[in-house]
Amino acid sequence: MLADLTWPEAGARAAAGAILAVAVGATEQHGPHLPLSTDTDIAAELCARLAAVRPEVLVGPAIPYGASGEHAGFPGTLSIGQAALELLIVELCRSATETFDRILLVNWHGGNIEPLRRAKDLLRTESRDVRVYLPRFHGDAHAGRSETALQLALAPDRVRNDSAAAGDTRPLAELLPLLRAGGVRAVSANGVLGDPAGATAGEGAALLEHLTSDLIDRTRLWWPVASQERTGT
Repeated sequence: MLADLTWPEAGARAAAGAILAVAVGATEQHGPHLPLSTDTDIAAELCARLAAVRPEVLVGPAIPYGASGEHAGFPGTLSIGQAALELLIVELCRSATETFDRILLVNWHGGNIEPLRRAKDLLRTESRDVRVYLPRFHGDAHAGRSETALQLALAPDRVRNDSAAAGDTRPLAELLPLLRAGGVRAVSANGVLGDPAGATAGEGAALLEHLTSDLIDRTRLWWPVASQERTGT
């Protein structure tokens, strides 16, 4: 963890080719049964799992605020908006690349995608080696079975199973126009897009393994040959 190091230690790791991975999450409602930190929790776990496999990776402090305007109206949601998130990412990576040659941003919130892409594109025009990981998996959109299973695998004591209930279960493609017009409140009174029923810790653990493998695979070409030989990839 980068935050645990002193500046000479951080400098030594950077000189040895360390890659800085930063989780980009959110503080937003996740239905009546999941904590507000869910997006940040999952992104941070993926960074930690990557670092466990790749000794080159240092994990920076997670970014717990994102562009969560679509969740306005639910108590506890803290959104900084797209423009502020884009600026935060740009300035953070400009600072980070004074120490580290390569920065990996691991995202777990759909509202962050566009500002992350814009920030990455700008940073790369400045010859900064910054990449963004966007997860790919089949599951429901928000606070449904997928995220409930993930939280059950990560911290089951933080899941309020007695409060879990289905929200709007229509496909995301069908919901998007309504979400853009009126936010989550317009389609789901409890903030859930999907149905958490049936979620288990085992299902969450399997999904975490899939996501970790996907993250490793999609960053595979970024690693030195010696590292790939050492980890058998």
